[in-house]
Amino acid sequence: MTDPHKKNGRVSTPLEGTPAKPWNATAPISAPLQLHSPKVEAQWVDYNGHMSESCYLLVFGDNSDAFFRHIGIDERYRDDQGLSLYTVETHIHNIREAAEGQPLKLTLQVLDVDPKRIHIFHSMFHGESGDLLATGEQMLLHVNMSEGRAATMPAWLLERVQAIHQTHASLPRPAQVGAAIGIRRKTP
Repeated sequence: MTDPHKKNGRVSTPLEGTPAKPWNATAPISAPLQLHSPKVEAQWVDYNGHMSESCYLLVFGDNSDAFFRHIGIDERYRDDQGLSLYTVETHIHNIREAAEGQPLKLTLQVLDVDPKRIHIFHSMFHGESGDLLATGEQMLLHVNMSEGRAATMPAWLLERVQAIHQTHASLPRPAQVGAAIGIRRKTP
């Protein structure tokens, strides 16, 4: 069995090598975006018979990669410009189990954006029942790779992400956004 996330012995995304899609500034923007719908792979299933916790992040990463290509970021952008988006923080909420072969449907909501950062929110649903399986909140940082530091997005990229954010501003804010981890105790 081949792993769709391995190329030349290293981790990759299923979209690696796929060029970014052309941007149409007049096209309607989905709210939320729906760019990725995989099935649970056999190698994602752990000894408990359901998708392993690390694979939720793997799938959210693939959804981010689909988003990058949607807004114009691909290997050419990275190689020609020396720029990329890096994930600097992630919060995952595992809500329900997913089993081998089950279809997944992912959505992505842009919660906020500034010239160097994009705050996104992934929702993973069962592709048939529509049940919410997991959520992933991420802060992305636009980086100049040769300098190893944050860099302002080019105007064309920032305009695209701002257009998506403006459309997504009408969506309800997911309950999991900004949730802190901790043991909640009842007060007597």
